[in-house]
Amino acid sequence: MKSMDKKKNILFILHLPPPVHGSSLVGQTIRQSKVINSSFECRYINTLVSRSVNETGKKSFIKVFRFVAVWFQLLVEIIKKKPDICYLALTATGAAFYNDVLLVGLLKLFNIKRIYHLHNKGVALSASNKINKLLYQFVFKNAEVILLSNYLYNDIESFVPSTRVHICPNGIEDTVTVQKPRLKEKEKSVKILFLSNLIESKGVLVLLKACEIISQKGIDFECDFVGAEGDLSAKQFNEKVSQMQLTSKVNYLGKKFGNEKQNAFATADIFAFPTYYSNECFPLVLLEAMCNGLPVISTFEGGIPDIVEQGVTGFLISQKDENSLADKLEELIRNQELRQKMGSNGRKKFETEFKQEIFEKRMIGIIQKTCIN
Repeated sequence: MKSMDKKKNILFILHLPPPVHGSSLVGQTIRQSKVINSSFECRYINTLVSRSVNETGKKSFIKVFRFVAVWFQLLVEIIKKKPDICYLALTATGAAFYNDVLLVGLLKLFNIKRIYHLHNKGVALSASNKINKLLYQFVFKNAEVILLSNYLYNDIESFVPSTRVHICPNGIEDTVTVQKPRLKEKEKSVKILFLSNLIESKGVLVLLKACEIISQKGIDFECDFVGAEGDLSAKQFNEKVSQMQLTSKVNYLGKKFGNEKQNAFATADIFAFPTYYSNECFPLVLLEAMCNGLPVISTFEGGIPDIVEQGVTGFLISQKDENSLADKLEELIRNQELRQKMGSNGRKKFETEFKQEIFEKRMIGIIQKTCIN
């Protein structure tokens, strides 16, 4: 009888919450995945030194201590455990990138295979700086790269050949056990949902302007904004709503988590996310909307065209185009059958492409392939 092959030793270097963003949520998924952890000998290091939301952005002695502890732990893992592969949730730009350059330098010193998971972009733009260009050449040389979408490859194509790129769309847990048809009583308004922080580049004001346009046409609707304050405060947002005479139609509900967040999806009919955020790659909130059977209106940004199928699961519009957004909102508000059909198509696409178990299988396949190469 042949002995079982020894499991590959994988070191995962993650950025875990806070803050809560795509990279940290995917990191949590990997760390908690029974399938991934049973497929490999997995070890984990969390490089974030902030362990609560209140600590984020603040200097403290304890954070310096944690930084030193992380590097000590990393040295122990590399020297004593000798991982076959190191998975790194690489930060592509900004101050955190330079920290990751040091990490990569250490891994290269010990000749450890590297696979980077990119949840952000901006490499092509940042590489216009000669120093950054040299650093990218150093970091990406001989490394494998996981991208969330084929649409994101042009950001790194100057540094990574396509043969070393793997596409792995994010996946989320299916939180909806029973799909109910979204049939509205005649006296009830169609409800639009926006879920993100109040950040202007996420399309907050674009959606407000679109709401103003359809309201002036006498179209009945409601629009709920869910999320934390961002570069727009709740006061500024509500002042805009008042100026546009939308106080009877638009509501800012603040942050919602757990059952309250799920209820926001369950009571909505349309999901609108007209983002033009420059670092938008693969927003998980769109997967949540599709999981809940909502038709989606979003923009041609990052990997979004791989999520929203034009005219099938929703609509894609140009960025900062409130008139096109208003037209698509009006079309969906007036056509219940179309809303239901697109929402159903979105749910099917979620089930076949974006469920968490599909993500886990893809990730296992990519790591196994990297181990062989």
